Amino acid sequence: MTLPPAVPSRYAGGVSRVRPRAPRREPTLAVVGATGAVGTVLCDLLSSRKNVWGEIRLLASARSVGRAVRCRGESLAVRALAPEEFDGVDVALFDVPDEVSAAWAPIAVQRGATVIDNSGAFRMDRDVPLVVPEINPEQARNRPKGIVANADCTTLAMIVAIAPLHREYGLRELVVSSYQAVSGVGQAGVDALRRQLGHICDDLSLGSQPGNVRRAIGEDLGPFPAPVALNVVPWAGVPGDGGWSSDEIQLRDETRKILGLPDLKVSATCVRVPVVTGHSVAVHAVFGAEVDAAAAQEILRGAPGMVVVDDPAAGEFPMPIDAVGTDPIWVGRIRRAVDDPRALAMFVTGDNLRKGAALNTVQVAELLASEVAAR
Repeated sequence: MTLPPAVPSRYAGGVSRVRPRAPRREPTLAVVGATGAVGTVLCDLLSSRKNVWGEIRLLASARSVGRAVRCRGESLAVRALAPEEFDGVDVALFDVPDEVSAAWAPIAVQRGATVIDNSGAFRMDRDVPLVVPEINPEQARNRPKGIVANADCTTLAMIVAIAPLHREYGLRELVVSSYQAVSGVGQAGVDALRRQLGHICDDLSLGSQPGNVRRAIGEDLGPFPAPVALNVVPWAGVPGDGGWSSDEIQLRDETRKILGLPDLKVSATCVRVPVVTGHSVAVHAVFGAEVDAAAAQEILRGAPGMVVVDDPAAGEFPMPIDAVGTDPIWVGRIRRAVDDPRALAMFVTGDNLRKGAALNTVQVAELLASEVAAR
């Protein structure tokens, strides 16, 4: 018979007494918004990664209650979002609209859970850490409100590549342009693109004359301000001050918070493109020291969560059609600026539903699970 591990206790009568270690506690997890686009990926990741969880509860709105969702080889019934569902929960993952998170995350905390929130409701709250495990995992322990926030998917596509270069060279300024997939606004964005492609697929003249794409698509814009099929739309988010969009402002603010650089200069232009899944960002980064492209490439090759794809002569670039469905951030086109020896240009892409949302959430949750197990 194999005995469990034991630790020495006090000696009595010359005999070493031992007491068995307490069994490792497996924390209870709740997934709020389990039937959404990101929630579905969350369940897939929970099934494919090392299992550190005990009970898993899947919660959603009333219209999804009773739906069966596969998770860790089991068919779990979705339950209604209610305060008592958080009783006994150690960690709750939220992927719901901002207003739902704002209302329900404090309730989950009151019931004893630590919340990891994927909405924008708490990202810029000074008492809520914005955590990327490859960059600032220690911040996950600093949660006065019991909430940890997940960054926006565009920020996450870029910052995993920027952080190791910042540690080496000292980041001073960023000028970025994003190329954001339609799934960034949820299933409605994907559905709108597919419908629009249906409107235009049989007319080879579309896109060659002003207005003919608009006429073919008509009012079927979905969540976008203009047709996205055969087009790029230089807008993502809602209007902010000075002509900036909310996505552009949050990319700046989140980058500053994650890197701990409150005065970092960031100028962003966010663009929606006809890609289903995979956000990309063209980056011009200015550092405090002279940079070398080959050295930067090696730094990124050794950085966690990164894949370097950088052989333009062979047609090898980081592209969303290759990055989709994978966990890492892909980076390439790494080159020193022609006119500034302190500046690098590069192109990054990543699956906005995985590292841009679900994967980062799960990684943070695993940090918290280790805390619970160590108690």
